[in-house]
This record gives sequence, C-alpha cells and structure tokens, in this order.
Amino acid sequence: MRKVLTVGVYDLLHVGHVELFRKAKALGDYLIVAVQDSSVVKAYKPDTTPVYSTEERCYMVRAIRYVDEVIVYQNIADIIKEVPFDVFAKGPDQSHAGFQSAVDWCQQHGKEVVVLPRTEGISSSELKNLIRKM
Repeated sequence: MRKVLTVGVYDLLHVGHVELFRKAKALGDYLIVAVQDSSVVKAYKPDTTPVYSTEERCYMVRAIRYVDEVIVYQNIADIIKEVPFDVFAKGPDQSHAGFQSAVDWCQQHGKEVVVLPRTEGISSSELKNLIRKM
C-alpha cells in the first residue's frame, strides 16, 4: 500500500483544500492528512487566529471522502519522521525553512516529494480578506 502524507492548517476549508486532497489521494492508496495544532499556528503566525479549533478542523477534514486518516501535528520536522509514508505531497507555498528541511529529509530517506499546484482563484487569505470587507 502506497501512503501519501500532506500537512496544513485547513482553517477555512475550501474547494482548494478538497482539490489538494483529491490530487494527493491520486498519488497513492491511502491519504494521511496532518492538521497543525492551533497553539502552534498561533506561535508561527502571531497575527493569525484560527477560526476553528484543532478538533473542529480535524472533524471537517476527516469528512472529506479522499481522506483516509487525520492526525494532529506540532512541527513539520517531527511529523515527517514519525508517520510511515511513501509520498509527501505539499503545496508550492509550503516553502519555509521547516518545509525545506522536511523535503531534504524525504530525499535522504527515499521518500517521494510531489508539489501540487494551487487551485486558481481561491485561498484562505483571500477568503479572510473577503469576510473582513463584508
């Protein structure tokens, strides 16, 4: 069985996230989605307050038919080493030092890394800006 891992916050769940899960699932047989814990989101993005709790975000992600398993993670450098997987699927904007370190680890340990394209016209940041203007 070929396992795929993807990670993210998934706070304002939207069609772009569902497309990410669909494309990631197509890379293997089993999709594991790691949802970042709210306390860590706040530490990395101090000007961002998640709308939904960690548990609520996990519940919503778990409800998507492409997702086989949902786990909570604190740090990308740790989760990448703790979860058994074959393919690491990530978005093009997931490029900070932690992600680069995760990609390097994958390459050193024989894990495939696939960068999935963004869904045009939708992003959590755009949704938050739209809501603020309403």
